[in-house]
Amino acid sequence: MSDTTFKLIAIIIYMAAMLLIGWYAYRKTANLTDYMLGGRSLGPAVTALSAGAADMSGWLLMGFPGAIYLAGLGEAWIGIGLTIGAYLNWLFVAPRLRVYTQVSSNSITIPSYLQSRLKDRSPFLRIASGLIILIFFTFYVSSGMVAGGVFFKSSFGLDYHTGLIIVSLVVLAYTLFGGFLAVSYTDFVQGLIMFLALIMVPVVGVFLTGGPAETISTIREAEPFHLSLIGGTTTAVIISSLAWGLGYFGQPHIIVRFMAISSVKETRSARRIGIGWMLLSLIGATLTALVGYAYFQQNPHLSLTDPEAIFIEMGQIIFHPFIAGIILSAVLAAIMSTISSQLIVTSSALIEDLYKAIIKSDADDKTYVLYGRLAVLFVAIVAFILSWEQNGTILKLVSFAWAGFGAAFGPVILLSLYWRKLTSQGALWAMITGAIVVIIWGNVKVLSGTLYEIVPGFILSLLVAVLVSKATYRPNKEIEQEFTESLEMLERERK
Repeated sequence: MSDTTFKLIAIIIYMAAMLLIGWYAYRKTANLTDYMLGGRSLGPAVTALSAGAADMSGWLLMGFPGAIYLAGLGEAWIGIGLTIGAYLNWLFVAPRLRVYTQVSSNSITIPSYLQSRLKDRSPFLRIASGLIILIFFTFYVSSGMVAGGVFFKSSFGLDYHTGLIIVSLVVLAYTLFGGFLAVSYTDFVQGLIMFLALIMVPVVGVFLTGGPAETISTIREAEPFHLSLIGGTTTAVIISSLAWGLGYFGQPHIIVRFMAISSVKETRSARRIGIGWMLLSLIGATLTALVGYAYFQQNPHLSLTDPEAIFIEMGQIIFHPFIAGIILSAVLAAIMSTISSQLIVTSSALIEDLYKAIIKSDADDKTYVLYGRLAVLFVAIVAFILSWEQNGTILKLVSFAWAGFGAAFGPVILLSLYWRKLTSQGALWAMITGAIVVIIWGNVKVLSGTLYEIVPGFILSLLVAVLVSKATYRPNKEIEQEFTESLEMLERERK
């Protein structure tokens, strides 16, 4: 068999496994809470790895190693910022959000939680937050589909549109029928594949470059600052890179996992597993870039046309074609895990937060599950149409979507969990402020080239939330009671 055949067999086995998991989850989905939150039944390992896989996307295996390959360890500050942000998110947001969403009307989405938590009588807060999720994530999903099409084109020489159709159909199939459980279980498996691949490539690859000492020597001879965290960078760049960690507090597809874990007690185990996975994966991605840099320096007759493909290239060089196919599956897993997570969150925003808020239907759970599946199909079709042509504006939007979600939702989520006096008006204007500041700042080159847009967006959103809430605060016994009840429940579950 040819090398391509071995790789295709590995990819087909991987995709068949994803569909099988989707079928299994379909059999366990009975109502809307099951479809949107997996019945709040996730264990710590599934919660941790599914959150990690949904978070990292193809960035971990392509964008991050590519940046370090080109510019050196100075680019690792983003990874450091993300690790700190993820840890703080697990520590401060996960336990309280798990409890508060249950106490406050058993909320199953971020917008419905905010409306219930703040006792907002009008639909504006829920509709505004639902629209932010719907708009940003529709474009986000389309960018993942574009990445899938490009993956098949660059790895197998398939037509871009053929690859796009394959990825879209497989992700749609298991997300459409299995819902949140399918997304979480597939993300867990995809997280394992990504982790193993990121460990295997640098560990085996370092032998090709003559061992650790020879590898370091080769890199230093080629570029002295390549192994320096601060060489060739500036204070503003370091601050901007570390600020990526702020985004975690407002990412709907990540913090929704905190709402789905089986108990508060499990968040501690999940935090350890999740941060352990993240640290080792980021170290693996960093070492892959450095080993790859040394390898291509030692073999000048070889050329790397795309630095972001260093992980894929090293996998092809090091391993048997079948194992190389599994390495390719890891890249595909990173792409698909994020698409599926964003699809299910967008679906929940469309049905739970927009349809229910506007139509106020009293349909039964089976009908809502059907609506949820139709919403997944609708969003996937719109995203597919947007991704048919590789539109640069979509990719540009995604580049600051992380900042948009972090600035719009991050301060509001934190204040809702830790400050009794947050009001619905404060939350609404904070979300609008955060989103607008990020969009404007990110599109003005003078500003975006100086400081990452999440920094001003997050700070101004937080400031607006506090000032408006202080101006509009009125004592509310129901809010006080729920806040106290959530703290008491948190204490009980921790014991």
